[in-house]
Amino acid sequence: MDIETRTIRRVTRRLIPFLMLCYFVAYLDRVNVGFAALGMNKELGFTATVFGFGAGIFFIAYFFFEVPSNLALEKFGARKWIARIMFSWGVVAGAMAFVPQISALLGVRASTTFIVLRVLLGLAEAGFFPGIIFFLTIWFPARYRGRMIGYFMAAIPLSTVVGGPISGALLNITGLGLSGWQWMFLIEALPAILLSVVVLFYLTDRAADATWLAPDERAWLVERLASERAKRERAKRFGILEAISNTRVLLLAFVYFGINGTNYGLSFFLPQIVRGFGLSYTATGFVTALPYVAGTIGMIYWGRHSDRAGERREHVAIAALIAGLGIAGSTLVDDPVGKMLLLTLAGFGIFGVLPVFWTLPTNFLAGAAAASGIAAVNSLGNLSGFFGPYVMGKIKDSTGSYTIGLLAIACVVGFAMLVALSLSHDQQLENLEPDEVLPPEL
Repeated sequence: MDIETRTIRRVTRRLIPFLMLCYFVAYLDRVNVGFAALGMNKELGFTATVFGFGAGIFFIAYFFFEVPSNLALEKFGARKWIARIMFSWGVVAGAMAFVPQISALLGVRASTTFIVLRVLLGLAEAGFFPGIIFFLTIWFPARYRGRMIGYFMAAIPLSTVVGGPISGALLNITGLGLSGWQWMFLIEALPAILLSVVVLFYLTDRAADATWLAPDERAWLVERLASERAKRERAKRFGILEAISNTRVLLLAFVYFGINGTNYGLSFFLPQIVRGFGLSYTATGFVTALPYVAGTIGMIYWGRHSDRAGERREHVAIAALIAGLGIAGSTLVDDPVGKMLLLTLAGFGIFGVLPVFWTLPTNFLAGAAAASGIAAVNSLGNLSGFFGPYVMGKIKDSTGSYTIGLLAIACVVGFAMLVALSLSHDQQLENLEPDEVLPPEL
């Protein structure tokens, strides 16, 4: 086995499963509010608009702290910063279980407490996802990033494939004066706190410090990553502020806005759509998982396919087109089976686009510029995580149906597809040939 294959295989086995587990927990704590709504909204008197606003306000807080958090990660190291993020979000996610008790104690409305806690959760978790994307760029050469980001981000649909049925089942728990949705928040917050301790001992900040690699593997990886970084900086060296304000970064943020708006607009309301078929809590959890099963397949398959084809833009556009057509088509079908088949098709596109998309900013950004640029794309794009659920909730309250809301997010992802096709992408910056390898000191 050659040194490249041996090194990449060892790094993959060491980092990817653990990072997937961390993101699984993060995403579950972020979106399990969609399952909580099945009991919480009625118990606390939340309208769809109030719920959509509270679910989405997470991303406004996330927006303001994303770039500073990623720069702190670049400065202090992934190990300490990711551990800090996981501990703080675990505490806040657990506090979501006590919305009625906190409201009674402070003498405020439950909706106010709900919204404030969602803001705090956004502040706590800000920087985790772009931090991991940046972390992957300092461990994997460019030619492997499509599949590695796909493996890591498969935790998103998996969190619903596995977490959906679990969340649905936890809603049936009662006791100690707590409702099922409160037990769900409390139980699902604990893994984040426990994993925050593990992160401190398990992750390694840089390849040069990886004592778990053989000396020749470590030397090869350090040299390869340094050579790729130098090649990008020779093509164009970005400062931190220049990266944030770069036109291509802003256009990528718009594309991600469309992709993410589709994801969260559907994720937060899908349990309620499925529950409307007349299913039990547990059955709702299993049926809701179907689009995410397809999404898991899409992430892994489409990321690998993009790496093998050596192409990015068209892969982003095709997956976005599948997502838009699936969601729009679901509004034309009343039969629950047909609707779920189309939403499952949409799931393949929604999640299949993500790993390929994140190869685009890492193609031309490096170092601190990559940390800030990736965070800028993620934070600006994640604003759709507020607008998507809020608009869906507002439309549902106004029309009594999810149809127009689903059509709206299908249109947004369609625009994102067109912008993606217009972007420039220098594939040569991903292809570092042996005769282009630079001396290690660069």
